[in-house]
Amino acid sequence: MDRSRLIVTIDGPGASGKSSTARGVARALGIPYVSSGMLYRAAALAVIQEGADPGDEEAVMRAVSRHRIRLVPGVEGDRVFLDGEEVTERLHTAEVDRVVSPIARHPRLRAWVNRTLKELEPPFVVDGRDMGSAVFPEAPYKFFLWADPRVRAERRARQRGEEVARVEAELSARDERDQAQTRPAPDAIFLDTSAMTLGEVVDRVLAEIRRRDP
Repeated sequence: MDRSRLIVTIDGPGASGKSSTARGVARALGIPYVSSGMLYRAAALAVIQEGADPGDEEAVMRAVSRHRIRLVPGVEGDRVFLDGEEVTERLHTAEVDRVVSPIARHPRLRAWVNRTLKELEPPFVVDGRDMGSAVFPEAPYKFFLWADPRVRAERRARQRGEEVARVEAELSARDERDQAQTRPAPDAIFLDTSAMTLGEVVDRVLAEIRRRDP
């Protein structure tokens, strides 16, 4: 396996298990894990701090340009810094969730995230919604994870201590908004994780990688 060109993309809708899977695969391979969503979430935090309208692309880009956002990949996960302060733990809140989806639809913000990601040197495992189709089409290993909406809502609700019905409604609304960006690459391996444990999903991804490049 040539690690100098090793890029593994793991895409899918929210709460499909892509982040946990990507982290587990990266740990098993001993290479960095990159979460594209953390850049969007950092941008959302900047928008919140600036009091900008998430629906106004110009206002969103002004808010982002006023802050220094830095993503530091690592085998155990990403660390995110905003103006030199680590904000990693502040990026997974309901407030950020509500802002990140509308700003992620702006072409200029997506272009900024994609440029930032493309500057990273392999090897790494990266997760997102369109990593294999739009950002790293040259990646040799691409996976798309899916899970039943109710299963996804239960997973997210357990993580955050929220009501399943409310989380399911929010996920469904986000899926509809992000439909154009949540499509598997033509050559991606599709995995339904609804009835799979995290360990089983990680093992399946690793098996596919090793089968194709032992």
